[in-house]
Amino acid sequence: METISAFLTWLEGTPLSLSIRESAWAFPTIEAVHVIALALVVGTIAIVDLRLLGLASTAQSVRGLCREVLPWTWGAFSLAVTTGALMFASHATGYFGNTAFRIKLLLLAAAGVNMLVFQLVTHRGIARWDRDATLPLPARLAGAISLTCWVAVVFFGRWIGFTMSPL
Repeated sequence: METISAFLTWLEGTPLSLSIRESAWAFPTIEAVHVIALALVVGTIAIVDLRLLGLASTAQSVRGLCREVLPWTWGAFSLAVTTGALMFASHATGYFGNTAFRIKLLLLAAAGVNMLVFQLVTHRGIARWDRDATLPLPARLAGAISLTCWVAVVFFGRWIGFTMSPL
């Protein structure tokens, strides 16, 4: 634990972290970009998840919808990770000790595992159900788990702001 603590303290002391923390505009700007990027991530993932659940876009194939939407998701996700890392670096010890932050990271990992299982297992049979309005249970389950994880990521991300000690 001492090694982690030393790393977090070092990270907070880097010139970039100090600049973000001490600037009147840097952190709020990074945070605003983070929120916009996350909204785009969650919104585009919700489009796919609602299709998997059979609640929207049922006239469109799953593969076609993913081809249109997921490049936006990955671009926004990259931006959200970058801005999130910058915010974390500026207050690393505070974030690391924050329960809401840790839960958010666990939910992000769960969403990633869900996506991986979907891609490696469920997606293999997509040729049989790609255009069906009602998809097989594993596809619907993947959509439900994903949507739940991402809504919870937003909830816990917002909770961080209420539970962090004053900066």
